[in-house]
Amino acid sequence: MTVLISNPPATVRHVCLGWVLTRSDDFTLRLTDHDRTLFVGGQTYLPGAALEASSFTRTTDLEPGHASVRGGLNAEAITEADLQAGLWDGARVDVYRIDWLSAAIIEQIWSGRLSRVEWQGERFEADLVSLKVDLDRLIGRQILRQCDAVLGDARCGVDLEDPEFEGLTCDQRLATCIERFSNVENFRGFPHLPGNDFILAGPAAETSS
Repeated sequence: MTVLISNPPATVRHVCLGWVLTRSDDFTLRLTDHDRTLFVGGQTYLPGAALEASSFTRTTDLEPGHASVRGGLNAEAITEADLQAGLWDGARVDVYRIDWLSAAIIEQIWSGRLSRVEWQGERFEADLVSLKVDLDRLIGRQILRQCDAVLGDARCGVDLEDPEFEGLTCDQRLATCIERFSNVENFRGFPHLPGNDFILAGPAAETSS
């Protein structure tokens, strides 16, 4: 189920949006679409976020919600060079409704991450995806019979510049690692992992005499 979060009514003249952008290196930028600097909860929100956001969506299941935003930024902290270098990739975005008259946060209306950012002249466009997308991340290793290293990387250890291995490929099987590369000490799989038949097999049926 998807829930739309609309913008506040135009009649509420003292409400603006506050945007908190946090990069993976913990650099945090606070912006507002208000025309002056706001001091809210001991934090400074800088003006210059001429952002046009579509309706934010939340879902009641595990599917991530989405939003998009476009506009211009006067903030020097976000530059085209930084965007192209990927410094803002996956940055966390928290969006708040702020009562600028009382300098208080009314509510947090959305949290997510930047999933796509494109810079067009002095303006940019970005897609946002909710924090539920983090549930799709692979954490740790997968337990597989095959090796999960990439041929020639640090975990594999095979020197692809060695003429002996020129043109060879790897299918991640233990036999290939032994016979083709003599590299079993660096094999990164679990070749003796029991298969589904073993896992699903129950104890032997007892017979009664």
